[in-house]
Amino acid sequence: MRDIAVFSGSAHPELAEEICDQLEVPLLPTRLSRFANDCLEVQLQANVRERDVFLIQPLVPPTQDHLVELLMMIDAARGASASRITAVIPHYAYARSDKKDAPRISIGGRLVADLLVSAGASRVLAMALHSPQVHGFFSVPVDHLHALRELAQHFRGYDLSNTVVVSPDLGNAKEAAAFARLLGVPVATGAKQRFSDDRVEISAIIGEVADRDVIVLDDEIAKGTTIVELLKHLRERGVRTIRIACTHGLFTAGAVDRLAEEPGVAEIVCTNTVPISKEKRIPKLTVISVAPALAEAMRRIHNGESVSVLFG
Repeated sequence: MRDIAVFSGSAHPELAEEICDQLEVPLLPTRLSRFANDCLEVQLQANVRERDVFLIQPLVPPTQDHLVELLMMIDAARGASASRITAVIPHYAYARSDKKDAPRISIGGRLVADLLVSAGASRVLAMALHSPQVHGFFSVPVDHLHALRELAQHFRGYDLSNTVVVSPDLGNAKEAAAFARLLGVPVATGAKQRFSDDRVEISAIIGEVADRDVIVLDDEIAKGTTIVELLKHLRERGVRTIRIACTHGLFTAGAVDRLAEEPGVAEIVCTNTVPISKEKRIPKLTVISVAPALAEAMRRIHNGESVSVLFG
């Protein structure tokens, strides 16, 4: 593809390589260094003058370092006269900070959006934002993809005649309903109340789950606290088998092992929007690549074609 330049930060170079393989373009080199005072320096080591630049960087731990890397990559591309700069952010971590639900707190999702635009981003390509309204925090175009098709393709390999999709909470119910439609199965949801980052309570399951095979769908799993609470209620209602699916498999603090050890859990499925270390790749974990979807979106953006078919 002529006039396209793709770079990656240090967050997930494997995904960037896979995207470039799909596009049949090289992943151009980036030099990242750190001064003695802990400040970062970024250099794009290829010509970007008047080129269509894509910078791939999910915001994963250490999230703040990776965010600053991305901001500096954007600024470097702008200073080197790039024609257009698209920030490809498979996991936009600050999407969880989307509202002022307590006094004197920052709405991080909007602040980070402002930072990206101020640095020089012309466009943002993201996947499965935790809160859809974060899309509106940006003053530049945002292409918001989801991984429901990729996840659905995996589950179509199973007998779904007695299956129900379950959302952990009402906030994710719309996505769960869309996923259930792709599979042609019913949907149920949990009624959740969150008290802190690691304390939640599910008071009820809305929908029929007894004697069913269950697919629990969430957008992101970090500590897995919500899923563990949900699984307890599902077992009390006599479900048969349980499979867990999410887009962003962060699996912090041993979450993937903890979920795999839960009674009745047959499989955990996630995508590679975030890097999955070797320690987390246990037998019950299946990782699905979203590189083809991201690459196709980048190709369409570069060629001026509609992207809506990918996120409709």
